[in-house]
Amino acid sequence: MKEKYNKIDRRDFLKTAGAAGLVGAFASAQVKAEANKPNAGQKTQEPKFPQVPKRKLGKTGTEVSCLGLGTNRLDNQIILRKSIDWGVTYWDTAHSYMGGNSELQIGKLLSKSPEFRKKLFLVTKASRARTIEQTEEYLQDSLARMYTDYIDLYYGIHDLSDPARLTDEVKHWAESAKKRGLIRFFGFSTHSNMPQCLTAAAKLGWIDALMTSYNFRLMQNDEMSSAVDACHKAGVGLITMKSVALTHKKRSMLEAGKKIETEEDKKLLKRFLEKGFTEGPAKIKFVLEDERISSACVGMNNVALLTSNVSGVLDKTKFSRSDRDVFAEYARATCSDYCAGCAAICDSALPDMPYLSDIMRYLMYYNSYSQHDRARQLFAEIPRRVRNKLLSTNYSTAEARCPQHLPISKLVAEAISKLA
Repeated sequence: MKEKYNKIDRRDFLKTAGAAGLVGAFASAQVKAEANKPNAGQKTQEPKFPQVPKRKLGKTGTEVSCLGLGTNRLDNQIILRKSIDWGVTYWDTAHSYMGGNSELQIGKLLSKSPEFRKKLFLVTKASRARTIEQTEEYLQDSLARMYTDYIDLYYGIHDLSDPARLTDEVKHWAESAKKRGLIRFFGFSTHSNMPQCLTAAAKLGWIDALMTSYNFRLMQNDEMSSAVDACHKAGVGLITMKSVALTHKKRSMLEAGKKIETEEDKKLLKRFLEKGFTEGPAKIKFVLEDERISSACVGMNNVALLTSNVSGVLDKTKFSRSDRDVFAEYARATCSDYCAGCAAICDSALPDMPYLSDIMRYLMYYNSYSQHDRARQLFAEIPRRVRNKLLSTNYSTAEARCPQHLPISKLVAEAISKLA
């Protein structure tokens, strides 16, 4: 099977897909490959379409697709079915995504086609659960919504920022949920203080897998790289999110239809094109060249985006040392518009304002992912006493300590104007 799919040239695939449709492109590739096989006339049970490769998920003994489908903006069934066709079977959702509609969309598919369940690796999260009772309640909701008896990987803590939340109580609940057959594996997701959270997971011994922000920018952080390595050595499966890592400014320019004008952007885009990639797939592929990563989970809410990312993953091109240097140079040159999630630094600078990292992330949801309602909802959950002090707070200490040199005062003001 591998030999067959290795013969598919990515550029030809995309050209054919644009001219004759996706199904025709895959079918054409398959026919050409089969014609070169000595037993081409014999019937096989091989998939009809090229399959995204799988990787081991830590020490679980399970393999998952190296490209995962993020469903936080899922609003149709076509994406789900196309993902299955191409082997993108790691599906990530959450109790809160789209007010529960993301899980309901998956359940709609599985209620009509229950045979798909055995092909999938379903992942969901206990969004904003603060007690074990809430975690249990949200799990039961998710099972019912998705029309399944079990979850493959359950992030019982969504958006972990403090490793102290990984208590014995959580451990015992996870063990109970496994014994009851409700979940296969347990873990957490983290957007902030990632190195600390990953380091704790590596030491605990009962975290099966986790999801963390990780991209070409965060790869430049030695503390983050050491934490990733610790998890890998401990057998903790690593799933990445925020792999594309667009800055607030970059996303705003793209949405406004403006051309990229900075020399840094031009240099990076030129390097992508030389390799035959567009920006998003190149950044995803860069993450997946780190063999410690099991899967890169990416939000894909249309077929064109899914196709582009699948083709990028299937491409056998390898990035060179000089390519990596270009990524590193670009990360350094544009770091002042990207929050790296090091919330502990902000919190220590302004202990009375413990939501700065969250506000930066909500602004990212608004600017970089066009998730306006979600960003406003999360911002509204910040205590009123904190929100009332945002404009009157002096952020100079936090700005001085920020490794990314973010203009925090300016970004907080932007967040208030867009999210309040």
